[in-house]
Amino acid sequence: MSLYRFKSRETGDLVMLQPHGKRMLEILGKDPGNPGIVSPEQMSGAVQALRDAVAHEESEHKRLIEEAAARGEPPPEFDPVSLRMRSAPFIEMLQRCEKAGVEVVWGV
Repeated sequence: MSLYRFKSRETGDLVMLQPHGKRMLEILGKDPGNPGIVSPEQMSGAVQALRDAVAHEESEHKRLIEEAAARGEPPPEFDPVSLRMRSAPFIEMLQRCEKAGVEVVWGV
């Protein structure tokens, strides 16, 4: 399985398995198939997009659990590592890089 390696001059590299890195980039509206950059000017919007996606995933999981309970069915199983947990290191990286005024790049 391939990896995404997010790099900056402010932090250590952040490495994610391909499906998870791809999802992060899709949430940010970036093309996961090509090298790219998140500039410091884009970082607060990127952090907000990730937080919005986490809130959406959590509300969707809650809805599915409630629907299963209403039908008397066992609750659905989800990935034990939630988007909240997967995105936390990336959000931290974006916040540190925004403060330092440096970009985050991948695929280069």
